[in-house]
Amino acid sequence: MRARAGRKAGAVAVLALAMIASGCAVGTGGGSGADVKYSRDEALHGDLTIMGFSGVDEIATTRMDDAKKGLGGVTVKAAEGDFDLQQFLSSVAAGKPPSLIYVSRNQVGSLAARGAILPLDACVDGEKIPKDDFIPSALAQVTLDGHVYGIPEFDSVQIVMANRSLLDKAGKKLSDVNGSDWEAMSKAATALTAHAGSGLSVIGVDTKLPEFLPLWAKANGADLISADGRKAQLDDPKVVEALTWAASIYKDEGGFGAVKAFRDSADFFGAGNQFATGTLGAMPMEQWYVNVLNEVSPDAPMAFDTVHERKGGPIAFASGSAWAIPAKSANPQAACRFARIMTSTQAWMDAAKARADARTKDGKAFTGVLTGNRAVDEKIKPMTEGAAEPWASAISAMYTADQHTFSLPANPADAEFTAAMNDAVNAVLNGQKSPKDALAAAQKQAQQALDKGWAALEKKK
Repeated sequence: MRARAGRKAGAVAVLALAMIASGCAVGTGGGSGADVKYSRDEALHGDLTIMGFSGVDEIATTRMDDAKKGLGGVTVKAAEGDFDLQQFLSSVAAGKPPSLIYVSRNQVGSLAARGAILPLDACVDGEKIPKDDFIPSALAQVTLDGHVYGIPEFDSVQIVMANRSLLDKAGKKLSDVNGSDWEAMSKAATALTAHAGSGLSVIGVDTKLPEFLPLWAKANGADLISADGRKAQLDDPKVVEALTWAASIYKDEGGFGAVKAFRDSADFFGAGNQFATGTLGAMPMEQWYVNVLNEVSPDAPMAFDTVHERKGGPIAFASGSAWAIPAKSANPQAACRFARIMTSTQAWMDAAKARADARTKDGKAFTGVLTGNRAVDEKIKPMTEGAAEPWASAISAMYTADQHTFSLPANPADAEFTAAMNDAVNAVLNGQKSPKDALAAAQKQAQQALDKGWAALEKKK
């Protein structure tokens, strides 16, 4: 599944993008891409080299097969492994970038602002990609200064995952851990937490900091950045309140260090995961983990719900990947067509059927796929009908959450912004700063990066 980059990777990303800004990596750049002509009817040839995407399951391989057929005479070469920013920037500096890259959507803004990738407006028009079908929050993440720089793929949204047996034993309800009542959630965390000797034996509630601060801030009515991507709002009192509460959960359980060490020891992707072994009460987690649980521990006593904002409604912080075309791509037309086919209704339906057939063969439920394209998701959803509990509840929560998503808007300093935010949260979790002081420092750092990024972008026009 899609892995989340750690703090080390984030630091590398910031350094690498700083190199772009100073001109050390991009060199002469790739221009605006306005001279590239795209047509859905044009026969294509040559090679298509891809970085960041490998066919590792039926969802990937089925669509890859469709895309290769649709490209006709083009030879597709996909390098194994996830997208490596340093490697990509080195290839750009050497004048030999891949034809197409598969990146996290939160990287698109910085790459676009520095001229490392092409605007795709002509690609969207020429290949007739149905842009309006994409989920608004997904499209917003790849749109900078009015131009689309990526074709969204997949949507990752959080839902609440809980151990039903632990909830029942503690006399708690699913609504106590879904975020709608922070006081109730704090009490549930205490009730669910257990210790063995001097260490933890059950984590009551994991609020999943630092990565889910945007979720808790939004649940408290705050946006970390303005809708236009120009103003940092990390020091908003509602953000401070959200971080204070989310971090306090760990304090009551014995400290973040103890919780992190215990959760890192779990067999997260195996049959001995924290829910199957009864060592975690509840947490928000991306919906793709439902598929993992259904695969490796189908008999675990699970319960699922949407994450709720404090006013009561469902909410989810959306993330995902996107296809982007590097500046100086050797075959941008083939890259555009490949991205169009990989995100097409037909390819997604073929992939969903392949996954559903595999699940049926194994006697397990098909728990759905969130594609980043709402029109496609509506077509796939009926294929999940008939699933038994608790998977039916997981599926329902997933599709509900996907209707109530938000994301951080694309901006020319998204890597620096994320680094400032995560550094602030980690300073709080490690006991180095208070939430107010940490976020005040992060606000200054993030705003400086945004101002510099937008100024540089305006200068290029």
